[in-house]
Amino acid sequence: MRLEIGNKVAVLDDVLKGIVIAIDADAITIETEDGMPFKFAKRELVKIEEDQHELSKFSDINNPLLNQKISDNKPKKSLFTKTKNEVILEVDLHINQLLKSTRGLDNYDMLNLQISTAKRKIEYAISKRISKIVFIHGVGEGVLRAELTSLLNRYPVKYYDASYKKYGLGATEVYIYQNVN
Repeated sequence: MRLEIGNKVAVLDDVLKGIVIAIDADAITIETEDGMPFKFAKRELVKIEEDQHELSKFSDINNPLLNQKISDNKPKKSLFTKTKNEVILEVDLHINQLLKSTRGLDNYDMLNLQISTAKRKIEYAISKRISKIVFIHGVGEGVLRAELTSLLNRYPVKYYDASYKKYGLGATEVYIYQNVN
């Protein structure tokens, strides 16, 4: 590339543009649009043939056909909305939700009642093809959760902690595999 006095140039690694005002071997002096002179090596400059506005009318941004296509596109649906209405069975295993009174029951009887309720709900969900159950068991000492985990290991399910935001720490979400042979 041959530069001459009066050529428009741009600096490669900077945002400076200007006009060549002096050439000394490999050092070229340019004057920016605000009148400041700068010296650069010839390899640091590039000659500007056309004005940027003339070039941009051919870019994609200003292409009328492309702009029309973009405006014709309908907005996409959010990826976070559910496409199907999924039924989630919520089962509260707190003993005060299962019985009116715990008079006459010891801890063993209450735990057996909670586990048998969970077992009935799992079998009900399998028969009705409900794919998700949330067991609300509370935090406590973890006895009910351990027994629930033991029960869930006998079924074709995957289980994990339920949403902390919705249920807090004391809930387990169960995904039931359907069509298991």
